[in-house]
Amino acid sequence: MAITFSINMVSMPRLSIYKPEKGNDYKFLDRNINEMFQVGGVDIFYHKYIGPYDQGATNKDGPASPTLPNYEGATNETTIQDLLFLENRDRKYDPDVYIIRGIYNVQDTDFNLSQFGMFLQNDTLFLTVHLNDTIERLGRKPMSGDVIEFPNLKDEYSLDASIPIALKSFYVVEDVNRAAEGFSPTYWPHLYRLKLKTLVDSQEFRDILGDATKAGTLASYMSTYNKEKQINDAIVNQAQIDDPKSGYNYKEFYVTPVDARGNVRLNSVNDTVDTVSNNEETVNNRLDSPISNPYAGYMGGDGFPPNGYLAGADNKFPTTNVKTGDYFLRVDYLPNRLFRYDGNRWVKIQDAVRMTTTNDDTRNTFKTSFINNSGTTVINGLTVEQRQSLSDALKPLADN
Repeated sequence: MAITFSINMVSMPRLSIYKPEKGNDYKFLDRNINEMFQVGGVDIFYHKYIGPYDQGATNKDGPASPTLPNYEGATNETTIQDLLFLENRDRKYDPDVYIIRGIYNVQDTDFNLSQFGMFLQNDTLFLTVHLNDTIERLGRKPMSGDVIEFPNLKDEYSLDASIPIALKSFYVVEDVNRAAEGFSPTYWPHLYRLKLKTLVDSQEFRDILGDATKAGTLASYMSTYNKEKQINDAIVNQAQIDDPKSGYNYKEFYVTPVDARGNVRLNSVNDTVDTVSNNEETVNNRLDSPISNPYAGYMGGDGFPPNGYLAGADNKFPTTNVKTGDYFLRVDYLPNRLFRYDGNRWVKIQDAVRMTTTNDDTRNTFKTSFINNSGTTVINGLTVEQRQSLSDALKPLADN
C-alpha cells in the first residue's frame, strides 16, 4: 500500500533589524541609553532661547521699519529681529533654568603655537545629550543660541578676593546634529551632539549676564569689559599727553620777516620813546611782522602768529589802535582764521586746523560740529534731533 504525504510550504518573513516603525525594540534601547546618561552623565543647566525682544515701533511717529519688523509680542525662536543684517541682537531667554544630563570629553585647554600668533586650541566643546529626554524636558529640540552652564566647572578660587561668587562656566550652542554613535542597531537615532563655544560678554547675552557697567551683575564679575575700558582710557590719555593735537607744532621756531630779495624787512618808525641798550639811543627802525610761516605745512595751522604776538581775538575785526603787521584771530570762522593787517586790508595767514584727535572736546570745524551734532530743534512744538540717520530721513515704504 502506497502512503502519500502532502507538505504545505509556509514562507517565512525576511529578517531585518530596521523596521519602518520604531516599535518596542526602539523603546527598550532608548530606555537603556537614557539610563547610561543618568548613571555616567553630568547635570547641565540649560538656558533656553525663546526669541528676540519685541522692538516696538522703530519710528517714533510712524509704522515699524520693514527691516526691523514689529511682531507685537508674538516672537518665538524662529523670529528674526533684524531682517537687513539677519541678526538677533536683543535675545530673550527663559527665566526658568532647565536641568538635563549630558556627556562630554574633559580636555585641556592648550595654546596652539604652530601658527602665527597664539590661538586657543580647545575652546570648542562637544556635548552629547539624550534626544528624547532633552526634548521632553525643554519642550523642543536644542538650537543655536541656547546657553549651557556647567555647574561642575565653577571656579571658587578667583584671584580677586572681592568677588563674592564662584565664577560660572557658560557655553553657547553653535550647532546641533544627530550623534553618529547615537544610532542603535535599529538605525533610529537616540542622541544629539551639540557643538559649544565659550560664551563672551556681548549684547546677545545681556539677558543672562546682565550689564557689565552696573555693579553687582554677573557680567561685572566675569566680563573683561571694565578692565578693557580702563586700559583703553589709559592709552587714550597717554596719547593725548604725547601728541595733544594733530599736525605739527611750529611755535618753537621764530620766523624772521624778509622782503622779496631775502633781506630782513624793517619798518621805519622814528620812535623817540623806545631806546636801545643803555646808551638811550632812539629807535628809528623796528622789525616787521612775518607775512607767512615758511615752516607751515599740512595740518600746521594752529592760529598762532609766526612771531608769537597776537593783537586780539574776536568775531569782528578791530577798528581802532590797529598797526601795520598786527595779527588778529577771527573766532567766528570754523576753523578759526588768523589774519594780518598790511595797512589796507586784513590778509589771511592760516586756519587753525590743528585739533585733538579724540572727541573729548568740541572741535572748531564745520565737519566735526556736523558729525558730533547733539543739538535739537523745536518744530511745531515737537523737539527734533538735528542729527538724523538716513533711515529716519528716508523712510522706506513696505511693499503691498
